[in-house]
Amino acid sequence: MYLKIADRMKDYEEGIFQLLNEKKEKVERQGIKVYNLSVGTPDFPTDPHIMEAVVKAAQNSDNYKYSLKMIPELLEAVIGRFLRRYHVALSEREVTDVYGSQEGIAHIGLCLCNPGDVVLVPNPGYPIFSIGPSLACADVQTYDLKEENGYLPDLKAMDGELLKKTKFMIVSYPLNPVCRIAPDSFYEELIPWAKEHEIIILHDNAYSDIIYDGHVGKSILQFPGAKENCIEFYSLSKSYNYTGARVGFLVGNEYLVQSFKRLRSQIDYGTFLPVQYGAVAALNGPDEGIKRRCMEYQERRDALCGGFREIGWDIPDSQGSMFAWGKIPEGYTDDVAFVMELLERSGVLCTPGSSFGSLGRGHVRFALTMPVEKIREAVSAVERSGMI
Repeated sequence: MYLKIADRMKDYEEGIFQLLNEKKEKVERQGIKVYNLSVGTPDFPTDPHIMEAVVKAAQNSDNYKYSLKMIPELLEAVIGRFLRRYHVALSEREVTDVYGSQEGIAHIGLCLCNPGDVVLVPNPGYPIFSIGPSLACADVQTYDLKEENGYLPDLKAMDGELLKKTKFMIVSYPLNPVCRIAPDSFYEELIPWAKEHEIIILHDNAYSDIIYDGHVGKSILQFPGAKENCIEFYSLSKSYNYTGARVGFLVGNEYLVQSFKRLRSQIDYGTFLPVQYGAVAALNGPDEGIKRRCMEYQERRDALCGGFREIGWDIPDSQGSMFAWGKIPEGYTDDVAFVMELLERSGVLCTPGSSFGSLGRGHVRFALTMPVEKIREAVSAVERSGMI
């Protein structure tokens, strides 16, 4: 019998992180110490008050039934958080929960797109930005993010005919992987531009609490007119180290939020209730932990980016997110081959930039997921390798 799967599966190769993990395990078996700076999983412990809320809720047998919807306390907590943190007033119908932003981005194209509708995604950009719309049979088109333009899209240079076919555009700042923030002027230009072309803007707001050098992270909904055509994913994963719990939210335009909520009601029975109670504790809790971790991430950034520059590898300072991004050293041309050689010779593991799109070629991304002293050890290991 010949078994045939969907044609789309040819586009989904084995994930780069799986391949890197296999290479890491091979190197470790050879007795080499590995500094894994590839996967962006926070290494900080979850705050005790969040864990306590989960444990307490998990001890109630009533909380093991289908939740079906957000509990009122969580809805109020999201609304309160956006008002306090971003000065954005949300109504109850402008909020719905998702099983993490990754799941939300994977499915929202099913709500917004008909087959063949164009979706604009950043290049380089996080892979789910392209994978999600492709699942909805959208025509995924990339827009270039170049260093000389501050890693911002050149809106004026975009193809007018393509824009007529565009249903939505994904933007995200601070952007993984390029680690750049956007000035207010970008959003002030983007929102009316998108309205003119009748394009929905989807903002992935995963890292607005991890921004450096005194800058303040923004929500796109802070800007005038945004609720007319903008929606935003907000996640608890990075700000609150609640990654494995898988809880996030879609906020913004009421019609779009409610449409997505209706779609998800067909495929999901709601977020596990103890997870929701933990999210309530996170959102209503103090911000001291968030601020302290942001300072620690900045110290790690300084140790990694500054440390590499000291040994001759020009890695620019990350402006935000829990990553750093830079070009591979002179003398190397293939970022994947460089990453593999770097691991073998120094034990330092990072992610090849080509994993994030064609404009990522020749670059690498580091995750700031080790304490400062370990990052300094990693920099020293790279120096000893003689590759720089």
